[in-house]
Amino acid sequence: MSCYRERLRSLREDSDLSQAELGRLLNKSQQGYNHIEVGRAELKIDDLATLCKYYNLSADYIIGLTDQKRPYK
Repeated sequence: MSCYRERLRSLREDSDLSQAELGRLLNKSQQGYNHIEVGRAELKIDDLATLCKYYNLSADYIIGLTDQKRPYK
């Protein structure tokens, strides 16, 4: 499933963030975060939760189950 990878990249770019900045948020290196975006590593559920809170989005949106950017509650 590549949809979530594309969404992560789009969210990062739309927020003018670098991979290194998001890596720090997730306690990873820039390379570690890059591996998630390009498909060499899977997104861990804890990291998904952190990103949902950071972007104020639902996990359903990030993983591609919906196109609605419902806020995380």
